[in-house]
Amino acid sequence: MIQCMDSENLHRRFKKIIGQINAIDRMVDEDIPCEDILAQINAAKSALHKAGQVVLEGHIQHCVREGIEKGDADRTIARFTKAVERFANMK
Repeated sequence: MIQCMDSENLHRRFKKIIGQINAIDRMVDEDIPCEDILAQINAAKSALHKAGQVVLEGHIQHCVREGIEKGDADRTIARFTKAVERFANMK
């Protein structure tokens, strides 16, 4: 499914998220106030959610479009539904 994803964009996002997580980990040992740590956790969570949006958009633009063009509506709808359910469960 790599052809349906903007892999450069995703890799850039994941590297940033990894940096955020590493910074949060360091904050735990640096006596940073809990509310500041929670704010950074929320920022990392939001960044992961946005990465999920990028994947879902790619799925729609490529996989769903291709499924429709090939006339495989039932399978395309099932896979799209599964993708949306997984994205919706990201909390």
